[in-house]
Amino acid sequence: MDGDVKTFVRLDGDGSDAVARAPGDTASRRPKPKLVRWFVIVGLLLALVLGGLYGFNRYRDQAIKEFFAGNKPPPAPVAAVEATTATVPRSVSGIGSLAAVQEVTITPEVGGRVTDILFKPGDAVKAGDPLVQINDAPDRADLANYEAQARWAAASLERARALATRQVGPQQNVDEWQSKLDQARASILKTQAIIDQKKVWAPFAGRLGVRQVNLGEIVTTSSKLVTLTELHQLYANITLPSTMRDQVKLGQDVEVMVDAFPGRKFKARITTIEPQVRADTRMMSVQATLPNPDEALLPGMFVNAAVVLPPEPDRVVLPETAVDYTLYGDSVYVVREDGTDANGKPVLKVRRTPVTTGKRWEGKVAVLSGVKPGDTVVAAGQVKLQDDGVVVVTGEPPPPPAKPTPQ
Repeated sequence: MDGDVKTFVRLDGDGSDAVARAPGDTASRRPKPKLVRWFVIVGLLLALVLGGLYGFNRYRDQAIKEFFAGNKPPPAPVAAVEATTATVPRSVSGIGSLAAVQEVTITPEVGGRVTDILFKPGDAVKAGDPLVQINDAPDRADLANYEAQARWAAASLERARALATRQVGPQQNVDEWQSKLDQARASILKTQAIIDQKKVWAPFAGRLGVRQVNLGEIVTTSSKLVTLTELHQLYANITLPSTMRDQVKLGQDVEVMVDAFPGRKFKARITTIEPQVRADTRMMSVQATLPNPDEALLPGMFVNAAVVLPPEPDRVVLPETAVDYTLYGDSVYVVREDGTDANGKPVLKVRRTPVTTGKRWEGKVAVLSGVKPGDTVVAAGQVKLQDDGVVVVTGEPPPPPAKPTPQ
């Protein structure tokens, strides 16, 4: 019938039978037993390898956990301080320059030839000390002439008065000789004033500068001879924000600092407040009087000034090294006890605490919020810390270093 499988048997050369199947027979496409066994073996090997890798990773992870669980890092050594309260100084900062209370460039009142220089550059002089002599020989000759005329007029006046008393001479002669005497005396005063002008004097006590005149030089009223500056007292002209007007008053102390003397503060006192505010900068000008007995400061020096304001009492104060300043805010590490260890000693842990800071001065900082008096705060060694880290306090931090001297 159609669809039946026909089988043909043929005899091979060795006498064995060979079965020939039709093309549609499915028995001819079955896998051989050896190929099946090979697939099974490969699958078992892959399962064994994958199972071994998984078991090794689990064992390694567990070993790492047990290692770190039994090998905790030792407590981090830190230096800590106790937060205390103190009075915080307050001030408003400004910049400015120094100016002389009295300063002048000495010039002659009259011209002439310099015959004598009576000072040395840099000398300290008193008011009225002579400095330069201008030739006054012609004027002294005129003075002698006028003095002689005055003596002659005085004598003639006495004779005219005697004659007029006896009614021998007219009263007109008395008046004429009185007039001549008065003219002679006026000429004497004028000539004496010219002679005095030709000797240049120091108008006030101070220190002279560089000599700008030479012996024998012809000078005029515009010629510069030398500068004279009073250095025992200076003005500090300071610029401050106009918003501080209600806190700045006459008589307040000012601390003045200059780059020439790092670390040294000069004391001054406000003596003048400019009654106008600059419209372009909205700044106000303040003038403080500064004693300068050792003449260390000079006019024209740039100064940094701090106007002393009333202090703030009972503020929490910490070393400046205790505060970690970042773009995200300021913070400190506060040390707290967290149970005890196996030996019964307290375990110390740190907690990062945000704070609000105020004025900083002399290595200290005022803390406005975040820390209470009596809290123990880490002041050195914060770099290696993190929240809930265990620490051991080894002592107090070293004092802040002194400001280096500029080279």
